[in-house]
Amino acid sequence: MAKGRLPELRQEVCRLNCELPRHGLVTWTSGNVSVRDPKTGWVVIKPSGVKFEDLTPADQVIVDLKGNVIEGTRNPSVDAPTHLYIYRKRPDVNGIVHTHSNYATAFAAVGRSIPVYLTAMADEFGGPIPCGPYAKIGGEEIGKCVVDHIGRSPAILLKNHGVFTVGKTGEAALKAAVMTEDVARTVHHALQIWKPSVISPAEVARAFRRYADKYGQRGRVLAKVDAST
Repeated sequence: MAKGRLPELRQEVCRLNCELPRHGLVTWTSGNVSVRDPKTGWVVIKPSGVKFEDLTPADQVIVDLKGNVIEGTRNPSVDAPTHLYIYRKRPDVNGIVHTHSNYATAFAAVGRSIPVYLTAMADEFGGPIPCGPYAKIGGEEIGKCVVDHIGRSPAILLKNHGVFTVGKTGEAALKAAVMTEDVARTVHHALQIWKPSVISPAEVARAFRRYADKYGQRGRVLAKVDAST
């Protein structure tokens, strides 16, 4: 476990960053995960230019919402201004993931949103995955673009750039990134065969509500079975 401030969160952010290459969402050093600590408001983010296989919890950098380094021996990700802008504007968000995953970024390259062609999209996203306009790299323009165009979706494509996902936790943002690439891959293959049918908004809303209410264990306790019967 990392020493210093927020050791458990630094360990979690390291783990989440290392999940990106495991799911095929990044190459070399591109892409990053950050998580906001609800108590302090500080953000733990991947260091810039470090290979994922070399990351340690101690490498993760702690910054405040203005970008000041609170603790860390490395430079924070160059995407830190984007992450911090989103956190300042979205108090409901505590986890952000950025990738250039192949299939989703292919849709971003042509400026194309992904309609709800699949029940998995209805369940997970509750609507299409939007594609925002091109935004300059290097400042807060990308963060503003994400906030202005993501709507209620946990994921957005940015034209000519890549993917940003958000969540109440880092794990939720990671799941959204994994699912974004998964549905983009499937939709790409479907488009090679024929034009898919869009699921109606009413059915998308119904499926999304059902998934939110029914999916998973949600604290259910199963009755014990008597082994003698």
